[in-house]
Amino acid sequence: MKAAEKSLGKREKQILCGLFLSKYDREGLRFLGFNSFVEAFNTLGYGLGAQPASIKNYRDEMDPYLSVKRKGWHQRPIRSHCMRMLEDYQDMGLEDMGRLVKRLLLPQSVLQSEQHVGKVLRTFEGPDSTFARRLMTGRAAEEYFLHHYESVPDFTGMAVTDTTQWGCGFDFKMATADDDGFSAVEVKGMNRRSGQIQLTELEHAMAEVLTDRFYLFVVRNFEEKPFHSVFKNPLSHDLPFLRIERTETRVLWQASL
Repeated sequence: MKAAEKSLGKREKQILCGLFLSKYDREGLRFLGFNSFVEAFNTLGYGLGAQPASIKNYRDEMDPYLSVKRKGWHQRPIRSHCMRMLEDYQDMGLEDMGRLVKRLLLPQSVLQSEQHVGKVLRTFEGPDSTFARRLMTGRAAEEYFLHHYESVPDFTGMAVTDTTQWGCGFDFKMATADDDGFSAVEVKGMNRRSGQIQLTELEHAMAEVLTDRFYLFVVRNFEEKPFHSVFKNPLSHDLPFLRIERTETRVLWQASL
């Protein structure tokens, strides 16, 4: 079985990211669309449901075997599970391993969605990572939310349901134990401390209908140290949402039976 065809567990995915960053260094960062190792550690770590330090530690563990710039953890032997990954993946090229790393963080709904197929394929065929980076940041923001939502007073005692695959206009449903109504949370991610966010037509419609039960959870600053801002009923806040209309041509294929 080829390395790329193996089913990777959570720990193996983290090791692969560290291996990639160790072997390909800043060229690897550019392929993924990151500006720094800190941004890569934050995005890849949270995106895989781990701590950013885990990705850094795995990179450092691989450095004595792969890096020409860093010594890494050269004073201690590599652990057996890391050695297995090193043996399986050390000969994989930049683009093949980089595409594999991207796939680890892209949602299945995106990979399977008709409207994104062309973009996904173009992203994986070369180092132009704008689309992949945006999706990876979004995935990292969702995982960040799952790790930090209990710190939001309004969500105290609530159970969370992941609705990212439901296409319902929000990412998470928050409900109390007696299921007396629910709140909806839409999560957005930003690489920097400030920038632009967008709501789809459906997300905006749900915000209008749910009002005080709709929350916008924005994770900022993946380039340095992520933090979050929460907006209850975001359409009533001083957030200048500007309506943007786009005209698209959709092609259908029809057959008669």
